[in-house]
Amino acid sequence: MYAAAPGDPPDGSKHVKALEWLRRVNKDETVDPLTVLGKLIEGYMETPLHEWDDGADREKIRKVLAQCKLQYVDGGRVTGAVMPLSAPSRTLEMMLAEFDYAAVDEEFNRALSNLESEPREAVSAASNILESFCKVYIADNGLEMPAKQDLKAVWTVVRKQLGFDASLVADQDLQTILTGLLAVVEGIGALRTHASSAHGAGKTTYRLEPRHARLAIHAAHTVVLFGLETWEKRRKTPATKN
Repeated sequence: MYAAAPGDPPDGSKHVKALEWLRRVNKDETVDPLTVLGKLIEGYMETPLHEWDDGADREKIRKVLAQCKLQYVDGGRVTGAVMPLSAPSRTLEMMLAEFDYAAVDEEFNRALSNLESEPREAVSAASNILESFCKVYIADNGLEMPAKQDLKAVWTVVRKQLGFDASLVADQDLQTILTGLLAVVEGIGALRTHASSAHGAGKTTYRLEPRHARLAIHAAHTVVLFGLETWEKRRKTPATKN
């Protein structure tokens, strides 16, 4: 069976058979229930919709998963809903705008908790927090949102407005650190695009390991905290540079 559910098919109607098989999977410690569930609903979630199909059943599945703090990821995977994979949540927007460092730390901790089993999803989560910071900053400061709202584009707007330019920093050591900071953001965005679940695996196979995901998460965390601290300081003392 494609979903890799163990044992012979149970007796009964299709509905009864499916429920019994899922219960069996949930009790079997040698099987990952979410892996089986992901493969089981893959066809429902990814088959192109017909003109007469409004996708209501698909949305119903998403809502049920969300109630269980789960999410479906393309490729037949069901994972913990660490963070939305597209638009930032309202809660995250609020904590960023209010400089709630403890809450931001917790969001990154949630990404870390997912990296051993789903390193690609963890990288997506960390990148999303960084991207969310940029979008919140742009909106809060009345800046023009770029047409392409990926990490590279929104970060370019934010770093220019915050003065993250190594050539403007007198201290050579700080220049080196700031130059590295800019490269870190570019690297995180590229890793998310090429290796994370948010954009699919692509033609190149990336053997993304938990240690790689951990590096990306900690790097994104550092950038977000530095950006928040700089933003907060500038709000209190507008004339202040880095």
